[in-house]
Amino acid sequence: MNSICFYFQVHQPYRLKEVNFFDIGYEDNCFDSEKNLAILNKVSEKCYLPANQVFLDLIERYQGEFKIAFSLSGVFLEQCETWRPDVLASFQKLVDTGHVEILAETYYHSLSYLYSEEEFVAQVQKHDDLIQRLFGVQPTVFRNTELIYNNQLAGFVKNMGYKGIIAEGVDHLLGYQSPNFIHHPPNAPDFPILLKNYKLSDDIAFRFSNKGWDEHPLSSEKFAGWIHQTAGNGEVVNLFMDYETFGEHQWEDTGIFEFLNHLPEAIFRHPDFKFHTPSEVIELYPTRGTYDAHDFTSWADEERDLSAWRSNSMQHEALRRLFALEQVVKKSNEKGLLEYWRRLTTSDHFYYMCTKFWSDGDVHKYFSPFDSPTQAYNYFINTCADLEYRLSKPTLSLMYRKKTSLNS
Repeated sequence: MNSICFYFQVHQPYRLKEVNFFDIGYEDNCFDSEKNLAILNKVSEKCYLPANQVFLDLIERYQGEFKIAFSLSGVFLEQCETWRPDVLASFQKLVDTGHVEILAETYYHSLSYLYSEEEFVAQVQKHDDLIQRLFGVQPTVFRNTELIYNNQLAGFVKNMGYKGIIAEGVDHLLGYQSPNFIHHPPNAPDFPILLKNYKLSDDIAFRFSNKGWDEHPLSSEKFAGWIHQTAGNGEVVNLFMDYETFGEHQWEDTGIFEFLNHLPEAIFRHPDFKFHTPSEVIELYPTRGTYDAHDFTSWADEERDLSAWRSNSMQHEALRRLFALEQVVKKSNEKGLLEYWRRLTTSDHFYYMCTKFWSDGDVHKYFSPFDSPTQAYNYFINTCADLEYRLSKPTLSLMYRKKTSLNS
């Protein structure tokens, strides 16, 4: 038997307002509620609601033989609770089928593990609590922000009690090995790693609508044929991608929803292929090889490292400034300011500051709400300064708690 494992990342950050120097200490809410709501509404109509309906139909059509997994960031779910309860209900309906798995992650889709193990554990626990409250399930497989991973993280997550982790299948680390088997880190031989098959995943996520691609148009039959070719050279094909692939990055008129609608039927034409969730895959197959990642990897950009968030002086300074405030914020016992700080740990803020060129630069620019990386940096640093000012002025902090709602 061979397995197909679909996992989708679902995340929307709290984007910042254009905070200028003269706003420091006077801006009640540095997060752009109007823009965040507008983007959530747009992506809900283009992606979340129609894609959720397609997947619900497929689960019902194939009587549970079609299965998927999501990682839903806490800040995304917060926004749904506040502004789009219908979207939240559509995800809950999927989970209620019993054939959709929710993965564990950091609540704020953050880079916290790189700077503070204490904060990392707190954010993961907060996310677990939210998933149990909203969906009534306990996550057992872990996915770090943007698949950021190394050997040390694997051991740390194992000690937190999770039974597996997912990561990018990086070619130079795999060597002669295939990502289509379960691997383990050298420091934890009993801890399974599910590795993304980036070529097949990116055929859907990035190349599907590219008319200059040799394989365009990509039909469900053609893609299923590529999946079937892995028989004998693998046990599981891990297809990991942003959920916004469906309807937002690949628009409806590209045929992406029709592709999804017909894909399971094409896959099932080979009797040895089944769909399974990450936790099921871990139960079904043993680990077959060692995946040795001394340095951090991710699924971002050509380098598949941390350069999407830590490749220039602006990013390094913004991260240094932010995490220097951690203990000050926590010792203040100001819940509102702790939430304010934690929303600033979201990885997107530093992604917007990236100064790469060519195709990677185009992707960063596509996602950024700012005109330039420098503008993203300036507004972030001014927001940090605003937070520092509030921490130094107890009366302002009290006023902030009484008058301001971060979701208003």
